Amino acid sequence: MKVASGSGDKARFFTQGRWWLKALPVKFKAKMVGMARNIKKLAQEDPRRVFHSLKVGLALTLVSTVLYYPYPVYIYFGFDTVWAVMTVVLVFEFSVGATLGRGLNRVIATLLAGGLGIGAHYLAKLFGRIGEPIILVFLVFLQAAISTFLRFFPKIKARYDYGMLIFNMTFSMITVSGFREDQILDIAQKRLSTIIIGAAACVIVSIVVFPVWAGEDLHNLIALNIEKLGNSLEGFGDEYFKRTGGEESKDDKKFLEGYKSVLNSKNSEESLANFAAWEPGHGRFLFRHPWKLYQKVGTLTRECAYRIEALNGCLNADIQPSSEVGSIIQEACTNTSLESGKALKELALAIKIMVPPSSADSHIENAKSAAKNIKSLLKSGIWEDIDLLKVIPGVTVASLLIDVVTCTEKIAESIYELASKAQFKSVEPTLSPKKLHSGQNQSIKKLVNGPDVGINVRELTLPSPPSENSSTSKASKQRMGV
Repeated sequence: MKVASGSGDKARFFTQGRWWLKALPVKFKAKMVGMARNIKKLAQEDPRRVFHSLKVGLALTLVSTVLYYPYPVYIYFGFDTVWAVMTVVLVFEFSVGATLGRGLNRVIATLLAGGLGIGAHYLAKLFGRIGEPIILVFLVFLQAAISTFLRFFPKIKARYDYGMLIFNMTFSMITVSGFREDQILDIAQKRLSTIIIGAAACVIVSIVVFPVWAGEDLHNLIALNIEKLGNSLEGFGDEYFKRTGGEESKDDKKFLEGYKSVLNSKNSEESLANFAAWEPGHGRFLFRHPWKLYQKVGTLTRECAYRIEALNGCLNADIQPSSEVGSIIQEACTNTSLESGKALKELALAIKIMVPPSSADSHIENAKSAAKNIKSLLKSGIWEDIDLLKVIPGVTVASLLIDVVTCTEKIAESIYELASKAQFKSVEPTLSPKKLHSGQNQSIKKLVNGPDVGINVRELTLPSPPSENSSTSKASKQRMGV
């Protein structure tokens, strides 16, 4: 029995092994197909990722060709040529601003640290052979402690964190290596030269070959976020009172939840604003473009998104207002939601095509008028004979919509300020809003979260500015103080 059992186990083992070997090519093929699909999906979401990968390869090839293959150049720089390759790998980022910022950080930090390291080396020599290592160790400790502490300051961390890191590393390397090397000045000069060559290659390739501008991504991100809020608000009123009346919507209402991505956009906006500050003037964005104002608009947009999130919570709440309450506030609330949504979409369009947002003024006024009607209804005595528990849900929605109108007006004011500082151009009155919206819908694509991913935008040709006697333009400018 034991022999038979042992032979049976061996037979099962070989059978399982044979099936495993047969299935191995099929599993391998399935994994390769899955990997190919993921690669294709990643490239289709943003084709600039493919170009970025090719640009990094091109920069590395250029540096290798210039420094490694010409024999006299390699003899002069020697092993220090590796610093150029390391610089390309560490400096080349997705956008021009990020690449330029890291490149300047690395070059300036290397220059300062190298100069101070050489100075520390000669200072330590004054204390003789015994005192020299003690002074060098103390100086390395002192600068490491100071530079590391400075990195905790928010402004320094936002723009110069990489430079402080490179400064710390370079000073330590120059100072320590100088204790055993006599040619300290020659070493520092060669390392700085190769780092400058690597950084220059990154910046040139990043700007010349399919440039990705962080400022343009920030501009489009802000416009897209405001548009998402507008879409959510436009459909909220009808959807809410349908559910209040016991109706169930069969339509896809995912656009009502578009605000959710706006709530988590703060980090992306801050990163893009920091990168954009490094970029030179390009396209429609002149030198010293007011990128900080985009952050102000983004902050107000998120405040509005939080109100919309609260409204969405009321939409999905278990307790809904009675049909009697709903009939009283339905018209005023629906108008407020609809006009606020239209105003936000007009504001988003104004940012997108870089024109003053005067087209949103009428919708803002309509929304304020509807909000006043809501306040009048809330102050009236029609609620005395209605159960308080049935009134609370409707009153909550009404008060949130009033807050939304206030937020929308603040967003409009901040965009007027942005339009003034950034010198947005006015459009011809003959250009209808329908044409503007059609151009916007064709140009804006979905933005994937993250600071290294943006929107591909087709440039829109701006018409000539209107005449100065346009009453609408004057009235809107006077109201907003532009």
